[in-house]
Amino acid sequence: MENREQNNNPLHGVKLVDILEFLVGYYGWEELGNMININCFTSDPSIKSSLKFLRRTPWARDKVENLYLKCVKKH
Repeated sequence: MENREQNNNPLHGVKLVDILEFLVGYYGWEELGNMININCFTSDPSIKSSLKFLRRTPWARDKVENLYLKCVKKH
């Protein structure tokens, strides 16, 4: 049962670092900060600081994951 639920999860097996690197490559930090206004994207952004923040902040991680899913769905 749990395995079936994971098969339906589009983020299953996708690491947060891969999501973040994809979005930064696709939009760049400036546009990403405009879309999701959080300090780790707008003030001296880095993958490391963003990962630390997103892992501790569920609402921000949800926004990043949802943006990623929208981008992937477009392609």
